[in-house]
Amino acid sequence: MRHKRAGYKLGRPLDARWMLLRNLVTSIIEEERIVTTAPKAKAARPLLERMITLAKEGSLHSRRRAASFLKTPKAVKKLFDTLGPRFGSRAGGYCRIVRLGPRKGDGAEQVMLELVGTQLVKRAAERAKRREERLQKIREGKHEEEES
Repeated sequence: MRHKRAGYKLGRPLDARWMLLRNLVTSIIEEERIVTTAPKAKAARPLLERMITLAKEGSLHSRRRAASFLKTPKAVKKLFDTLGPRFGSRAGGYCRIVRLGPRKGDGAEQVMLELVGTQLVKRAAERAKRREERLQKIREGKHEEEES
């Protein structure tokens, strides 16, 4: 019996499960959103929230704890320089799970695990890019008129 044995097994032995979760959390921190299956996302969410809480503390000890869990120094740097201050005033709930529907190959339920506020940052960046492209086209159009 599995009394008081909480968590998800994910069909893997313990060491493979930990590596999977460490890689998922590292990818979420680097990319700010990933598409995965629902059980993997539910297993990774508490670990991700713990890493962001460490980043909010900002001490050397918390940085070393995060570095021992995360896979890349780039992820640790982004966690402490960008995400820690971004969620500094938030008490919890740093990520969300958005259901996307079944995967075509095996029917597994796909979800998108993303950090809160990511969609606003991405939309603003996309808008700025489109605005810059429009201005560039306008400048090129005026430049061609002046030459002719």
